[in-house]
Amino acid sequence: MPPSRRAVAFVVPVAGFLLGFLDFVWIKRVPFPFAELGNSTATWAVAAFALGWWIRSGAVRAAVAASVLLIVAVPSYYLAATLLQGDDLAVIWAVTSFVWMAFGVVAGVVFGVAGIWARTDGWRRVVGTALPVAVFVEEALRFALKSRSDYPGVWWNVAIDLGLAALLVVLVGRSARVRLLAAAVALPLAAAGAVTFAAVAG
Repeated sequence: MPPSRRAVAFVVPVAGFLLGFLDFVWIKRVPFPFAELGNSTATWAVAAFALGWWIRSGAVRAAVAASVLLIVAVPSYYLAATLLQGDDLAVIWAVTSFVWMAFGVVAGVVFGVAGIWARTDGWRRVVGTALPVAVFVEEALRFALKSRSDYPGVWWNVAIDLGLAALLVVLVGRSARVRLLAAAVALPLAAAGAVTFAAVAG
């Protein structure tokens, strides 16, 4: 049974605050190589996917809720940086913060809807399952392309991301057929994501 509108309206801002705040705490407190998951765009994308999965139905509602989740997480992250590291609070309303919020809207729409699709049938289930897998594969590709001298221990991060991708295939895919198809679809999606990320970052 899908959650009520009241439940969604309560959970989304609270979850967004916790995502941003605890993400920064994770970066500061968790040792290498797992600390890098706090710097992971894939982690936030999968959080949006998980919210869509929880909402269960209603693509528009999932897209809006996941976007709000990620928008709230951005200032929450910077608030944690202010409280725990002494960063300037003004960064919350800096241009970079609004840029990340804009990316959050895009990611929220894509991955919030993916969470809904992963519960449906046919090609939508395959694509919905493949998308959260693809973001970890894409991130693993980016890690693999880093110079070992510039980023020691990079292969630990590659292994963690690929392990999480495999775990998501197993957990989200509801049959062997969906898992195999989703894994196959995730590869070109990851390649496309890597090209897009490089274009935006460049």
